[in-house]
Amino acid sequence: VQLQASGGGLVQAGGSLTLSCAVSGFTDGIRTYTIGWFRQAPGKEREGVSFLRNSESRTINADSVKGRFTVSRDNAKNTVYLQMNNLQPEDTAVYFCAAAKGRKIISSLWAIGTYDYWGQGTQVTVSS
Repeated sequence: VQLQASGGGLVQAGGSLTLSCAVSGFTDGIRTYTIGWFRQAPGKEREGVSFLRNSESRTINADSVKGRFTVSRDNAKNTVYLQMNNLQPEDTAVYFCAAAKGRKIISSLWAIGTYDYWGQGTQVTVSS
């Protein structure tokens, strides 16, 4: 199983980016997995930002990104996306995608230990 995150870059405050997470090796498709997007800024712990539970289409967001970030899934392409709008300098971090088999209770989504598989991370830098 592999998760490959991409799409990071440099953007001005107020701009948008879409991150992609290409998944391979899931024999029963990505729709059966709960997907999490995490980020880690320099000197800080990794934190969960946005989540999509298996077979659902509703994004669950941390308060810091609510109304700005959306997770979506293309089952045919085995790819998950993180659409990020109105980016701010505090969103600067390395972003990681992660996957967990099956449905997870909402309170567990923020825990790193919930996830079985991780991508390598992609850098997002937001300039002021």
